Amino acid sequence: MIKAVLKKGREESLYRFHPWVFSGAIAQVHGTPEEGDVVAVHASDGRFLACGHWQIGSIAVRILSFDSDVLSPDFWEIMISRALAVRISAGLATDGAALTNCYRLVHGEGDNLPGLIIDYYDGVCVLQAHSVGMFRAKKQITEALCKVYGDTLKAVYDKSSGTAPFKAGLELVDGYMYRREDFVENEVVVLENGHKFIVNWTEGQKTGFFLDQRENRALVGKHARGRNVLNLFCYTGGFSIYALASGALHVDSVDSSRKAMAMVDRNVAINGFAPERHTSLCCDAIDYLKDVPEGKYDLMIVDPPAFAKHRGALKNALRAYQRLNAAAISKVAPGGLIFTYSCSQVVDKEAFALAVFSAAAQCGRSVRILDRLNQPADHSVNIYHPEGEYLKGLLLYVE
Repeated sequence: MIKAVLKKGREESLYRFHPWVFSGAIAQVHGTPEEGDVVAVHASDGRFLACGHWQIGSIAVRILSFDSDVLSPDFWEIMISRALAVRISAGLATDGAALTNCYRLVHGEGDNLPGLIIDYYDGVCVLQAHSVGMFRAKKQITEALCKVYGDTLKAVYDKSSGTAPFKAGLELVDGYMYRREDFVENEVVVLENGHKFIVNWTEGQKTGFFLDQRENRALVGKHARGRNVLNLFCYTGGFSIYALASGALHVDSVDSSRKAMAMVDRNVAINGFAPERHTSLCCDAIDYLKDVPEGKYDLMIVDPPAFAKHRGALKNALRAYQRLNAAAISKVAPGGLIFTYSCSQVVDKEAFALAVFSAAAQCGRSVRILDRLNQPADHSVNIYHPEGEYLKGLLLYVE
């Protein structure tokens, strides 16, 4: 195995089990690794520390193991089995799960597999590789999934074309890694807390559905009865379905994607809701909010896409969160609720809360924080990698 030797004193983060080695910490490399190769990381005095995928960039090694077992034949099966055990412990992935049959199986560093995402939809695993190393390991990962799930596995679909780093020689084309002969669909109807959702992994965003808002959608359901609801950036209508099921008077769902809005309508229909209780609006969510009459809605969901994907965009992102939340706070009815979120990893909880505070102060209305919201257990956070805690939200009461 190729060796990467650290500079003196730069091994401390690995003693704390942090899963990244930055390029500036490396003194020398014995060998000429290609991106995606497994390399061993050693301290300056020669002690073995860990091994992981080599990559070009500020993060030079993504740690897979603090032992030397990465190249063992059963490594991937062991790691995926461990990830599944976490979901079972969290009350997901249990035999005969009647209410929820979709969950995130592997959440990158949270499951000690940096660069890998796998979402499970009632027998279909959709994987996304965010590193060259994981992209090149797709075959072994698929074989491990087949062993772990056995005959219950319907398909494994690779959707890495938009996430794996572009490198010469990588065939970044989405497609099936495994497909059972009797399974020919490109979508399934899944259950989440008893609600039905159509998931299309070939045409949908990300892996087809935003599983990270499951618990927050349930919380919206607890507060939606008797309210007029606005769901901004609604995608396929997850929050809308929960609100309708809980007795919302009317729900307006807004998104700029025509494909997403068509899926919202299908989800409303398969859950059996009366069409007059819901309106789909295909338009820019921010523009729509600007034109909304004050007091029309007494419950709003503000769940935009990531405004900042790197630290260079942080200031602009915080300004965007402030403007968006100021618009929502200024328009919501007195006594109304706002569920507001950020999924930008570089925006931490304190910065997001400060942006919302600034928005409230700008509007001059009395605002209370009723709850602080985050990602669910299947989007697990490695305690040694706090950067994995990306989803944050606030439940606001506005007088």
